[in-house]
Amino acid sequence: MEPAWRQQGRGRGRGQEAPGERSRPLQKEREKPGAAAAGAWGAGRGGRTKSATAPEPQRGVSVQSKFEEIRKSNQAAAQRLVESRISCSSSDEDDDDDGAVDHNDGKRGKILSSTFTTYTDQTGGDATGLLRTGQYVSDLFQSGALTCLICIASVKRTQAVWSCSSCFSLFHLPCIQKWARDSAFLVSSVTDEDFGQKQHPWPCPKCRAEYPPSATPNRYMCYCGKLQDPPADPWLAPHSCGSVCQKELKPTCGHTCLLLCHPGPCPPCPKMVAVSCMCGKAKPLPRRCSNKAWSCQKQCSKLLPCKQHTCTQPCHTECSPCPRVSVQKCVCGREKAERPCASPRWNCQQVCGSLLSCGNHTCEVVCHDGVCPPCPRSVSRSCPCGKTKSSLPCTEEVLPCGDTCDRRLSCGKHTCSMRCHRGSCETCRQEVEKECRCGKYRKLMPCHKEYLCDSKCPQTRSCQRHQCRRKCCPGNCPPCDQSCGRTLGCRNHKCPSGCHPGSCYPCPESVEVRCTCGSTVLAVPCGRERSTKPPRCKETCRCPPSCHHPTRETHRCHPGPCPPCRQSCLLPLPGCSHTCPQPCHDMVLVKSQQVQLAGPWEQPSEPAFVKKALPCPPCQVPIPTACFGEHEVSPVPCHRRGRFSCKRPCGRPLTCGNHNCSRECHLVTNGKQCEVCEEACSKPRPPGCPHTCSRPCHPGNCPPCSQMIRQRCHCKISVLYVECTKLTSADERTKVQLGSCNNQCPKQLSCGHRCKQVCHPGVCEEKCQQKVKLRCPCKRIKKEMPCALSAECVVQCDDACKDQQKKVSQMKEAEQRAAEVEEQKKLQEELEAFEKRQQRGGRRSKKRGRREEVDDEESRARRWWRRCAAYVLAPLGGALLSAAAYYLLTTP
Repeated sequence: MEPAWRQQGRGRGRGQEAPGERSRPLQKEREKPGAAAAGAWGAGRGGRTKSATAPEPQRGVSVQSKFEEIRKSNQAAAQRLVESRISCSSSDEDDDDDGAVDHNDGKRGKILSSTFTTYTDQTGGDATGLLRTGQYVSDLFQSGALTCLICIASVKRTQAVWSCSSCFSLFHLPCIQKWARDSAFLVSSVTDEDFGQKQHPWPCPKCRAEYPPSATPNRYMCYCGKLQDPPADPWLAPHSCGSVCQKELKPTCGHTCLLLCHPGPCPPCPKMVAVSCMCGKAKPLPRRCSNKAWSCQKQCSKLLPCKQHTCTQPCHTECSPCPRVSVQKCVCGREKAERPCASPRWNCQQVCGSLLSCGNHTCEVVCHDGVCPPCPRSVSRSCPCGKTKSSLPCTEEVLPCGDTCDRRLSCGKHTCSMRCHRGSCETCRQEVEKECRCGKYRKLMPCHKEYLCDSKCPQTRSCQRHQCRRKCCPGNCPPCDQSCGRTLGCRNHKCPSGCHPGSCYPCPESVEVRCTCGSTVLAVPCGRERSTKPPRCKETCRCPPSCHHPTRETHRCHPGPCPPCRQSCLLPLPGCSHTCPQPCHDMVLVKSQQVQLAGPWEQPSEPAFVKKALPCPPCQVPIPTACFGEHEVSPVPCHRRGRFSCKRPCGRPLTCGNHNCSRECHLVTNGKQCEVCEEACSKPRPPGCPHTCSRPCHPGNCPPCSQMIRQRCHCKISVLYVECTKLTSADERTKVQLGSCNNQCPKQLSCGHRCKQVCHPGVCEEKCQQKVKLRCPCKRIKKEMPCALSAECVVQCDDACKDQQKKVSQMKEAEQRAAEVEEQKKLQEELEAFEKRQQRGGRRSKKRGRREEVDDEESRARRWWRRCAAYVLAPLGGALLSAAAYYLLTTP
């Protein structure tokens, strides 16, 4: 059977909810106005309804009335949701205001102090014994600290709970009741033959402490067990009755707990009692009851169990064994040895050897004290099979009686068939029909052997998941040896226990949930870390600032983003030396652009806000500023600072130096000047310039003439444009440079190469510097040199060239001689063949003629291949040999 968190809430639809949970909202909706319309609307949307009694909407009802009924139904559902959320514990309420947090912390501190007041009054304000109990009480107010391990849900202030007396964990009352019923049911269904008759204990889900069936919780009680259904008091700890606990303290001292009704263990006893020291020598002193054992630090001096030495340790409860060594006798008194005083009794491992009372035998017992035992042969004896009794003296042995042994064999069913004998009987070898262990088959086999069949048990083991599969199982199947492996309620781990029936125990792991800075840690059960809010921290927030300020405003550690910065911006404004006086605007919530609606049937969504850095506003500091013509001075805002027009005439002298500007007051810059004089320039031009001045009336000298003159370059190919001023003011050398197109001269020298000089006047020089290659007569040696020196230089062959030519000629001669010899052989073969044909003569048979024709064709083919080899392959091979020889000779 699976736990509650697995049986309820499966899936995301409402079709798997419990019937009771689904019927309650329907009943509430019927009680409120507009429930019928809501039910009809839900049937129209979903297509399925629980009840068919909901009346269909009339056709005459307008669309507006339907909309109103649906709206009222939705408002009622929202109201029910809000009411269910209000019942959550105060620990789940998280305020963003620091003042509210301080108020809640103060209220929490008052509740804790009122709970511990009676204890601290007894201890004089010392609260060191309240650390463990205080942690349990503090968890009641901490968000997410209290979790029911069965359903993995938060424990609310108004919910009925049950607390384990061993581990003090809190569980929902319905959850623990179902857990107890399921645990007892599963155990009884597996172990009881008379199912449901025995009473089995049930374990705690966390510590597995067992409780009897009578301890199954059926009422909601406070922690101390005095008040049933304790009311939710905001000034008391949740689930507390507010009265004194009065539980018996552990270890038992006769006193009771002085705290108000509280969760967790009771603190140590704070009462003061008069007790003596542990050795009892000192006078009684007042001590805390929980720590009443004390030592006077004097020597104990009590006589130790060895009866020889005294205890030398300081005051303590019980003396330890004597640590000294002394000479001690063994049990029989024959040997002495140094041994610890703590173990004075020891044996020397020697046989006693004393004469027994019979006077015939000696004692065979190893070192012992007291009187030796009587002779074992002096008592009444019998034969080996036990049938014949004898009273012979101890010096004589009793012989076998000769009768059948008849002692029971090891099988337990048959007797020994041998004659009376000493020693153990042999193994039973009778052939009997045996039944296998599982009772399915029978077989004849020796009695001493066990019969096990090969059939495997099909029964399900105690886990109710796997088969036994043991050979010849008698029915008492062993527990399942496989691992459970089911996912626990935390959804993070798998069950590590062996395979078992029913629901798994809750996950024993705990997860730490830290605050943003990591100083405050909250341990929550595994699986709750995703839904648990970070714990409240009293430390200062350590998040780095998200704006341009070096530090944030001091505030407490908090989850989520930090509040917006309220400091002044103080950034230098662009274009001036002032700073921004506005509040920080680096991270400002700005409404995002709304998506255009597709039609009137779509409702506009709520505006989304995004954080965005806004620019600083324009500077508004007034600055005294003069107008363009400096006629007056007026205050202007800093962001609009700069000169302005006063609407008066400008009055500045023009650039020609003869007139004044008649325009309205204006700004004079490099791009904007006063009006220009429009009269033509009448000044004389420089000597040699045929052009007139193109500027209007101006002061000073006229600018250089910028007109372009067209002329051909020295090589008469390109057309050049030269400024008039450069050409008239240049010397002869400069004029030559201006008349050159800067390209290579296109004229051809007498050697056939092109002139390498840049476009120049006059005749080209005949010194050609073009690189040419010269070779020796055999084409083996080559050299590079300027074209002008090639006629004077001749490359001659060296000794290597001569040797190469000699080798090539020899190879050619050898090839010719080989070709001649081959030709002589061919001619000789043809002559011999002709002579043979002449000698045969007469008329030849058809077969012989055909054979001779075939031989002739073969001989013709051979001759043709020989000619090819002589005229084609031989020269080709010679050429290859000569190339190889040339390569070998030229390679360095």
